[in-house]
Amino acid sequence: MNCRALMSVGLTAALGALAVSAGAQSVLTNPPVGEWAMAGRTYDLQRYSPLKQINTANVKNLKAAWTFSTGVLNGHEGSPLVINNVMYVHTPFPDVVYALDLTKQGAPMIWKHVPSQPADAKPIACCDVVNRGLAYHPSGKLFIELLAGDLLALDAKTGKQLWRAPNADYKTGSTMTNAPIVIKDVVIAGVSGGEFGVRGYVTAFDVNTGKQLWRAYSTGSDEDVKITGPANQWYPSMQGKDLGITTWSHDGWQQGGGPTWGWYSYDPQLNLFYYGTGNPGVWNADQRPGDNKWSMTIFARNPETGEAKWAYQMTPHDEWDYDGVNENVLADLMIGGKPVKALVHFDRNGFGYVLDRTNGKVLVAEPYAQNAPNWASSIDLTTGLPVRNPQYATTAKRNSSGICPASIGFKDQQPSAYSPLTGWFYVPTNNICMDYEGVEVKYSAGQPYVGAIVSMYPGPGGNRGAFVAWDPTTGKKKWEIKENLAAYGGALTTAGGVVFYGTMEGWLKAVDQRTGRELWRFKSPSGIIGNPMTYTGPEGKQYIAVLSGIGGWAGIGVALGTEDPTAGLGAVGAFSDYLNMSNPGGTLLVFALP
Repeated sequence: MNCRALMSVGLTAALGALAVSAGAQSVLTNPPVGEWAMAGRTYDLQRYSPLKQINTANVKNLKAAWTFSTGVLNGHEGSPLVINNVMYVHTPFPDVVYALDLTKQGAPMIWKHVPSQPADAKPIACCDVVNRGLAYHPSGKLFIELLAGDLLALDAKTGKQLWRAPNADYKTGSTMTNAPIVIKDVVIAGVSGGEFGVRGYVTAFDVNTGKQLWRAYSTGSDEDVKITGPANQWYPSMQGKDLGITTWSHDGWQQGGGPTWGWYSYDPQLNLFYYGTGNPGVWNADQRPGDNKWSMTIFARNPETGEAKWAYQMTPHDEWDYDGVNENVLADLMIGGKPVKALVHFDRNGFGYVLDRTNGKVLVAEPYAQNAPNWASSIDLTTGLPVRNPQYATTAKRNSSGICPASIGFKDQQPSAYSPLTGWFYVPTNNICMDYEGVEVKYSAGQPYVGAIVSMYPGPGGNRGAFVAWDPTTGKKKWEIKENLAAYGGALTTAGGVVFYGTMEGWLKAVDQRTGRELWRFKSPSGIIGNPMTYTGPEGKQYIAVLSGIGGWAGIGVALGTEDPTAGLGAVGAFSDYLNMSNPGGTLLVFALP
């Protein structure tokens, strides 16, 4: 073959590869309305579906259509994916993946993949051996983060392993529980392990080969954190060289925490992906004076290089384990009469933040739950810093009591949803407070590195949760539904005007987005900490699906089988009666109109 022919073949192949890549990206950026191809349905994590066959008038008629047992008993977080009439279901450890055929009655199994993992990874997981979901690449690949530390790629048609890449080492306390994100031909994964003194990071891999492309740490030098220039142009406390080292005492940043186990979002126009980092290493704040950057931080990064566009630290020198990993929902809003490309984040610390996602400036920061946090009175919009209440600071010198929220936050990982019909967010919340006493502890790789005794209990009012509608333009609640237990399942909004959410008792509820009026409920076999989703079946009917199976941090007492109030990092104390309310068990429930 002559040179010109070789060049022609090479050019054709290159153009073909580019076309496949561009086509793959368009499927993810503009998903079919009846499918659910990623954790929040779309990159913005709004958890909103344009489907409206089920609406406020007829949702009362929903019936169970079919169910599926996952065969696993621990906490079932996350939601299934639906792509091309196939549903993909994941489980907690051992992180089983199923493919179900939606074109056939009862959705029979197409394949089942059970990854090989060492059982001794299980006790390393802080708060149950959960997994928050799958990611999909339109070339026909599925991705799941395995608890023991590998990112696994599967063939979506056959369930066969394509590649498996190491990302964490459970022997040092680092595990993996979150849903990865696919952006173009990159898949990005995070790590858990803030209670073991890990040094958090996110890692990007090539979707086709599993080759590591880059890694960005949560602590350390600007080079390691991939910060060039000021991290945030608006706030002096977030400007300076190597703050990921200088805001720690001695070499504390090396066990600095900042795990990255939450939800990831992406703006294709800005080419930025967003995520939060968790608590700083060792809960005893006396052992780590300083701001402890860049724990408790929202990052905006380029997905192909990892370079940080901006960073915003919500809780400098965190004294309460207010992990900053909760979802960052992207929405275009009117703030102060001006259009804003906004990022909305409901932090564990009790404040709902609205930022300009192009530059990291905070525009709104207000309480969002049933009660206001008391550790800080407000967020100063000029400095970006919380205005702290010294009464609720924590230390090893005393037991600090009555702190609200507790470490589990006024909202934990359970994701909120946004509705363009109302312009409001719908937020499942906790109402838990705590007593907290720091304890001196030394770091040893692979051993717990907590350094605190925590006792949690119901907050003011006695109910342990509420489901809240919140206006991001004003930072004010529109309505709330009080719940006996934490509303620890995610939310789903639809164009039918309905919002769905689950409760720890096991109720899946449908309420009116505008009024909060309950329209329908169904009792599932176990508590719900999963996230409802919706899809269109091959016959054109709309379905609602949710995973039932109690566990996670709020339900850790069931997983551990204990009523010790200090167990589960203090969470068991807040839900000590739960052992008499629900049993473990993994079930997928699917509903439709008759």
